[in-house]
Amino acid sequence: MPSISVVHGDITEQRVDAIVNAASRAMRGGGGVDGAIHRSGGPRVLHDCIARFPDGLAPGDAGWTTAGDLPATWVIHTVGPNFAAGERDRGLLVSCYRRSLEVADELGAASVAFPLISAGIYGWPLDDAIAAAVDTISGATTSVRDARIVAFSATTSEHVRRAIEAATRRH
Repeated sequence: MPSISVVHGDITEQRVDAIVNAASRAMRGGGGVDGAIHRSGGPRVLHDCIARFPDGLAPGDAGWTTAGDLPATWVIHTVGPNFAAGERDRGLLVSCYRRSLEVADELGAASVAFPLISAGIYGWPLDDAIAAAVDTISGATTSVRDARIVAFSATTSEHVRRAIEAATRRH
């Protein structure tokens, strides 16, 4: 089980082995976390996405690319369900975290920074997005030792911190 923590800040500035990207299906960049990672990582991230995933990824799945100019070694891309568009299968959201950890294990990544997948423009209700992230990561069997959830707002960071404390008491 990894040590799980929350960081209030910008995921593109995390010095970890792997940064998780809440990617679009096409894996060609976009808005929110996806756009920020592609902008900060530079063109090598996009070129690797095109080469490795010419048909993109399905919701709930994950794959990796170079991190380009980011202060990480890899980007693990995962496609969350779009709640706002009617994709409300929580199992897909949980699968994003589980598959990202599996990919991290394949890469030998010991430290991973996660965004709250689907909680931005995809509209997943924030409390449930936090619960899915914290419960899945804290209950995972993985070689990842340091799992961080990076929240851009102080309010969200505080919600994540409380959820981590509750999960720690349960385990």
